Amino acid sequence: MQPEFYRATARLRLSQIQRSKPSQELAERAREATRDAYAWVTQYTKTYNEQWVKQGRSSPYESFPSAAERPDFPAIFELLASSEPVLWFEKSRTMMESWAIVAYLTINAMTVAMRGVVLQCQKEEKARQLIKYVKCLYSQQPQWLQGAYPLSKPLHSQSDLSCQWAAGGYVVGIPGGADQMRSYHPWAVMSDESSFQPDAGECYNEYLAAGPEKIIFNSSAGPGWFADARHDIVVNCE
Repeated sequence: MQPEFYRATARLRLSQIQRSKPSQELAERAREATRDAYAWVTQYTKTYNEQWVKQGRSSPYESFPSAAERPDFPAIFELLASSEPVLWFEKSRTMMESWAIVAYLTINAMTVAMRGVVLQCQKEEKARQLIKYVKCLYSQQPQWLQGAYPLSKPLHSQSDLSCQWAAGGYVVGIPGGADQMRSYHPWAVMSDESSFQPDAGECYNEYLAAGPEKIIFNSSAGPGWFADARHDIVVNCE
């Protein structure tokens, strides 16, 4: 081989290394930004507030409350990230727990390849709303962070009941009903307003059969299976 060939090969290799360096730096920057779900949701994205005009706010989009504003939120995110396989949250309309849980699940689906999440709600319309939360959290990130975790296709081309990433992660919303879960085998499931899902107990059995790593119940207070299960007084009649 002629020396010029080696020099050309070396120049090509150097050019490839230089071109790949920014992407490596971006990947490291993205990993640092998403290392902790609470840090990500408070520093790198925003939620939306439909009542922003009534409340006199300057924009419908705003950062997640800081620990100074909501001292309870760091503990909620720690609990979500724990190894506890089944979590129970009792919420109110103003607590933003749904946003917190959806944020935790979104960052996992976004950053971990092939990690799937199912959000089950009483009605399909509520499932659409929670997927809207997911898409808001993604789209309100800076462009460089969106670029580090690209979608499978643009948001406007995706179903209003799902958000999917190029690496295979996804979040899908489904309506209530035990039969709705049978085709999924996700990493995590969230049951929203379980107190008002008549067959929440049967849905729970389907979740267990699907084998997710994490099952999250998030509901307003109310009588029924959720209240009984949360207080460990469900009787297994099988």
